[in-house]
Amino acid sequence: MNRRKFIKSTGWSVMGLAMSGTLLSACNPESREKTKAAAKIDPNGLKVFWGDIHNHCNITYGHGDMRLAFEAAKQQLDFVAVTPHAMWPDIPGKNDPRLTWVIDYHVGAFKRLREGGYEKYLKMTEEYNQEGKFLTFPSYECHSMEHGDHVVLSYEQNFPLVECTSVEDLKKKLKDKKVFVTPHHMGYEKGYRGYNWDCFTEGDQTPFVEIFSRHGLAESDQGDFNYLHDMGPRSYEGSALCGLERGFKFGFIGSTDQHAGYPGSFSDGRIGVLAKSLNRDDIWDAMKNRHVYCATGDKIYVDFRINDAIMGDVIRGNNRNIYLNVESANYIDYIDLVKNGECIARLNGPMQTIVPAEDTIRAKVKIEFGWNREEEPVRWDGFIDISDGKINVATPCFRGAAYTSPQADKVGHEDETKVNKILNVTDKRVDVEMYSTKNPNTMTPAMQAINLDVTMPKSGKIRVSVNGKEFSYTLAELLAGSKSHFMRGWLSEAVLFNRAAPENAFMIEHVMNDNRPARDTDYYYVRVRQRDGQWAFSTPIWVERV
Repeated sequence: MNRRKFIKSTGWSVMGLAMSGTLLSACNPESREKTKAAAKIDPNGLKVFWGDIHNHCNITYGHGDMRLAFEAAKQQLDFVAVTPHAMWPDIPGKNDPRLTWVIDYHVGAFKRLREGGYEKYLKMTEEYNQEGKFLTFPSYECHSMEHGDHVVLSYEQNFPLVECTSVEDLKKKLKDKKVFVTPHHMGYEKGYRGYNWDCFTEGDQTPFVEIFSRHGLAESDQGDFNYLHDMGPRSYEGSALCGLERGFKFGFIGSTDQHAGYPGSFSDGRIGVLAKSLNRDDIWDAMKNRHVYCATGDKIYVDFRINDAIMGDVIRGNNRNIYLNVESANYIDYIDLVKNGECIARLNGPMQTIVPAEDTIRAKVKIEFGWNREEEPVRWDGFIDISDGKINVATPCFRGAAYTSPQADKVGHEDETKVNKILNVTDKRVDVEMYSTKNPNTMTPAMQAINLDVTMPKSGKIRVSVNGKEFSYTLAELLAGSKSHFMRGWLSEAVLFNRAAPENAFMIEHVMNDNRPARDTDYYYVRVRQRDGQWAFSTPIWVERV
């Protein structure tokens, strides 16, 4: 199919390389079987596994029981590291009365960890590890004003707590250990827990950096997800782009850095790993080789290759055949191809729903529950089912409490973590138990959701039966627009059927060519933005000039 026909039939548009004449081809939207397979698995048999390797509970400071944290993680992740705060060698405030609480609060937590907390933590981490089903890794966090905060992730379950005088000292003491030492919330001011790129060393110890969490996005100093924490604003010096422009090679990941005992809390950050299986060695080797990427929340599948390389690889060649295959969870807003810090091509998703002519189609429908006005959580018991067709996948989009740092009013009398669950799923029905809380403000969501991937006739109905109420719509009605309902009248909790997305709105396969080396080593990466504000960021591929 030529570009003109492709654009007309799908609603997609192409800018950038297409305009310079280097666009080779775009996918045939009728060739879906190849596209569906390629979006989630590459020719070498790699699959995408999802995790959160930096999050907190009340094991040191934070909220939520550790066991419930693992139970929550099992609902929507393939692997996890629940992270205790462990040390702060250069903690400030010694001569500043304003910061006395900083010393007392943190030092007290570190002491509790060393007085039996860490042994308890290691034991439970190993207890929840299930090879091939759900992997757990020990970790701990080291704060630093000078070097920026880092998370140590260990392959070994019985991992000792190493004392240090600085992050650099910590890395030296761990150089013979099978660990990753990962900087996070990098965009804060250098010297005030922002990342110091002068201390970066390429290699197996730091193969990736955490560019997104509840703190915000550190891709650059601009764009979505600004830093709003009281730790300060976002600056360019610690950003990922600053590091790439200095010539460093590293992968991109997301983690929640959530402080409410809810790993994988939706829209707070996740790591996607391209590995052959959910085997500990396979996952670890994939992370070591930078075969990782960052998602803010939705499981957006990104297959990005240049010639025979996948994200994280370094190759040589002046002719760069670029392959991109994306399957998102919702309407794609746009996809950017970034080269050396500049967007050189943009694929724009369709502005209007282009409904396929076929009677039976594949579509995705996210159903959300929340908007309660009262402070007490609302429990949602019930099911979602379809009258015809098949539920291919039911993906949970579950959130924990919206804590980026410990809340003083919760210490000692916090609410028990409410673990959201998919109780049972068949090809026709999903049974759920969920808890939504009041949205903290008009910019911070606290809803729970299930995203249905269905293949069904447009006349088939999607029904929600929950808390004694039922609502149903045909797929055709949801393709035309979203539908919402209050459960108990105005200002009560509500249910939202989001607009259904057909395949041409959430899938794209695209091929381009770039034969213009700009540097001795060029880096390329892909950014995917959904219309609902969820993102994915691939790790770069580096291409050396011949």
